[in-house]
Amino acid sequence: MRLTGNTILIIGGTSGIGRALAEAFHRLGNQVIIAGRRQALIDKLTAGNPGMRGMELDVREAPAVAAFATEIREQFPKLNVLINNAGISVAEDLTTDTQDISVALSIVQTNVISVLQLTAALLPTLKQQPNSTIITTSSGLAFVPRSKFPAYCASKAFLHSWLQSLRFQLRETSVEVLELAPPYVQTELAGSGQATDPHAMPLADFIAEVMEILADLPAGGEILVERVKALRWAEKNNNYDRMFNALNER
Repeated sequence: MRLTGNTILIIGGTSGIGRALAEAFHRLGNQVIIAGRRQALIDKLTAGNPGMRGMELDVREAPAVAAFATEIREQFPKLNVLINNAGISVAEDLTTDTQDISVALSIVQTNVISVLQLTAALLPTLKQQPNSTIITTSSGLAFVPRSKFPAYCASKAFLHSWLQSLRFQLRETSVEVLELAPPYVQTELAGSGQATDPHAMPLADFIAEVMEILADLPAGGEILVERVKALRWAEKNNNYDRMFNALNER
């Protein structure tokens, strides 16, 4: 993937990994458009990064996603990078007699359905460009799940499988398909405490390593920092049971 001269749309671009990627690509001179559901965060980020554009979007609302995609196609016909980064993670207790299935449904809508919907809507625009890239954020937990977050981990495993199929089907087009699989990173994905958890990878370190990988991307279409490789290759390295137990004993 080239790192300059792009028109980049980042879904879930107002906080955490999405925000950090937006700022990193903006510093390189790319046209960056961020989308998120909190207008106050959009205003703050665009004010601090002159030239960055922002659009409000709640990916939990399918009609809003469709209208948003139409607006993007009209306003940014040179769009050549789509970063699907919107995601939510909520703990679930599957042992209770009265489960709130709306939690899992919200996770699936945000983490899976909106990705499929936006990608399908914007793919014709991406295919028109000489060089295009789709980056979708999965997780190291796609490969070894934490049992406290069943729907979240399953949603990321779905994306990993789906991205392999998408990559293969688009192999003869101008669109490359990349999977960004973060380890446990200092963001607020699972709550404010995660942002300062010393066990989590500092966000700045994660983004710096990701940008280095993007500059010289290895074959395979997966963006893997060193700290996630133990999870990614746990089964291949015959470490799956050990890794699973280590993740779920606390």
